[in-house]
Amino acid sequence: MARNDKKQFRFLVRFWQNDLVILGCIWLLGTICDRVWLARDRTVPEWDQTHHLTGSLNYLHALQQAQWFFGEWWRELWMLSSKNPPLTYIATAPFQQLFGRNPDSAMLVTLFFSAILLGSVYRLGKLLFNRQVGLIAAFLCVIFPSFYFFRLQYLLDYPLTAWVVASFWCLTSWRGSKGKRQWLWALGFGVCLGLAILTKQSAFFFLVIPGIWLLLSRLWQRRWGQVAQALVALGVSACIFLPWYSTNWIYFLGNYQSGIAAAAVREGDPPLNNWAAWTYYLEKLPEFVPWFLFIIPIVSFLLFILKNKGRILYRSSLSWLALFLGGGYLFCSALVNKDTRYVLPLLPVLAILLAYGLTLLPKRWAMLRWGTLGLSLVLMLLNLFPLGGSWTAMALQTLHLGRPYYPYRGAEFPHTEVVEEIIETAPQLQATVGVLPVTAKINHNNFNYYGALADFQVYGREVGVRERYVEGDARSLDWFLSKTRDRGTDRKAEEQLRLRIEQSPDFQLHQTWAFPDSSTLQLYHRKVPSVVVQPLAQSVPRVRLNRATAPQSAPPGVPVPVTYEWSGSGEALQSGIVLITWEEKGNPQNRWLHDRAIAQGRLQFNSPSNSFQVTERTAMFPQKTLPPGDYAVTVTYLNRETGETYPIATPSVQISLNPNVAVPPAPELDLVTQMRNLAADLPQGIDALERVFDEIGRINQYDPVQDYTQQAELSLAYRLEREPDNLEWAYGLAFSQILQEDVEGAIAALQNVAQLDAQNPFAHAYLAFVYLYGWQPKAAQNAIQTALKLEPNRLEFQAIDGISALMQGNVVKTWRIWQEIKPKL
Repeated sequence: MARNDKKQFRFLVRFWQNDLVILGCIWLLGTICDRVWLARDRTVPEWDQTHHLTGSLNYLHALQQAQWFFGEWWRELWMLSSKNPPLTYIATAPFQQLFGRNPDSAMLVTLFFSAILLGSVYRLGKLLFNRQVGLIAAFLCVIFPSFYFFRLQYLLDYPLTAWVVASFWCLTSWRGSKGKRQWLWALGFGVCLGLAILTKQSAFFFLVIPGIWLLLSRLWQRRWGQVAQALVALGVSACIFLPWYSTNWIYFLGNYQSGIAAAAVREGDPPLNNWAAWTYYLEKLPEFVPWFLFIIPIVSFLLFILKNKGRILYRSSLSWLALFLGGGYLFCSALVNKDTRYVLPLLPVLAILLAYGLTLLPKRWAMLRWGTLGLSLVLMLLNLFPLGGSWTAMALQTLHLGRPYYPYRGAEFPHTEVVEEIIETAPQLQATVGVLPVTAKINHNNFNYYGALADFQVYGREVGVRERYVEGDARSLDWFLSKTRDRGTDRKAEEQLRLRIEQSPDFQLHQTWAFPDSSTLQLYHRKVPSVVVQPLAQSVPRVRLNRATAPQSAPPGVPVPVTYEWSGSGEALQSGIVLITWEEKGNPQNRWLHDRAIAQGRLQFNSPSNSFQVTERTAMFPQKTLPPGDYAVTVTYLNRETGETYPIATPSVQISLNPNVAVPPAPELDLVTQMRNLAADLPQGIDALERVFDEIGRINQYDPVQDYTQQAELSLAYRLEREPDNLEWAYGLAFSQILQEDVEGAIAALQNVAQLDAQNPFAHAYLAFVYLYGWQPKAAQNAIQTALKLEPNRLEFQAIDGISALMQGNVVKTWRIWQEIKPKL
């Protein structure tokens, strides 16, 4: 062999023996398998996957309109996801920007997290044991069934796993480093910990035990420098995750009951006082790791101990990993809601232990090591692709070697076609569709995602949840999606609503599609839609009210039907808030309001410079206290973008209020009117709050972006400028800002409420609560003291006082208040 050939040969050998090259090949192996699988799969994402995919689209849209130096934009950015921390959504944005908005493009972010995971596992294994352990552990993280199963789904658990392992690697490196490198590892841990917590709240479960153990040991050893480094690291992590948590903390806490505890009951998870709750994940171990890949390393480890008379190599490393695994397992088991993906961050550390066991095999058994790894790779391929036919799947299940997860190759699902049909029917309107089926392949989450792909013009929402909501659901929406045969639910409310829609003369079957399970997907549309938009040939720059139609007489205290016909440019119509006042002739103090956006904020024009006619059929609410008489309408236009206002000429129309006439049939009240009516009950205090927020939860379904709260805020702010002492409007304005999580606006509005309603203790309590929400405990304490003076025995007021004291660090006062209220609970 020539000298140059020998040099090239040695170069190639060194190249392919380089750890980074090997690690890159392992990453490429997983990448190729994942992308081939996704390219062949024709299914639709299911429940949680589409919820998260929709979140990624929301953040993509927000980042495309970024205002980096505008504080309000940052607040709105964090509010886009009040339940789930948004780091994964933000990380997905560049991939969807470059490769398009679809599930496969969103899944490209997994390649990034795989690189972080494999690199961190390799470095951790090499640090604690040796390079061979690190490389084998990285390979195992590609071929473990749980990993390739969750790599193919857009969920938060795989990104969380990457950041948790990266954090644990930095923590481990900090534990063993010296000098200036300690500061670098401490800062690295702080950054990774912050990113992990900004990915999913459960990051805390896996890192808290090792972190506390290290901190206590450094305190015990009086290594004050490392204690300072740890505190700095925690400060760095807090700077990363606190902006989102401080904005959404109350929703985060409130989601525990609905999102975790209630789900555990619904899914039949064992309660914590049952031994099964603590052995749940041990029993699921075969789903995580093939049995032979688990048994062979353990046997190898035991044989090594016997051969070496109990001597264990890397005892400290093994104890450190056991601390991580044990702490994480206990925390996950202590959660009432169980799911195999919740313990995913434990598996990379388990992979390191198994890899270490495989390296302990004697050299003469090297083929067993490589055979085990090779068999695991074959198992992954057979589980992902139908390479051996049906007999392979049967064999895999018989031997408990994993469950096949083949790409779906059947008929296409019609979600996109349904969305396109709705848009084609009403191209200038945003549509909310009541989705009745709750199956994995058709539900409100995944239908909502396909509507979001169409520029957020169609939304899917869950309806038929409670029996008392059935009538409101049917009256509030123009579109419903139903399904024959398997509908995935046996709820009485869903069945009642389905029959109500199918048998109602108000709805018609608009179109049907064949569903892959041999059922039929049915789209129902209201025969006379609540809003109709028609293009106009002539130009109408300013908004006009062409016609208003209402019954000649109606009793007060009930919804009254009314039809408005507007015309104007698309831009003016879409930006318009109309301030509508029906006032008694000769006595304008007797009146009711019908303020809201034109078409209730549902207009969506591709060519806003063109002119359109908008006909909306809705209902208004004259209060029961209004006297009989003739009431006429006046209208003022308010542009929500520019603040421009001008009066709108009104047609000759009037209504006679008469308590003795029959109640006219009316559609559902618009959402702004419903919200104002609910706000009017706020002075009643705690007794009214449950009903008020229960109703808000219902009507939020009908306006997916909750634009009605902004409409209410703008209209009530305008009116209060002219009548600042109107208490009812003041409560309505404060309520609209609370629903938008506008802390500063809500505080200002509630300060006004507290002045106008000074003798009502609940006015001061509301102000105190919002102060707490805005992390202003001293101001909250001052406000709640006023409430306690007016009603000192109210338990809720005492609790707010205790929380404000705790947030100010006054533990003694908090304990005293707790002792006072504990017997009353």
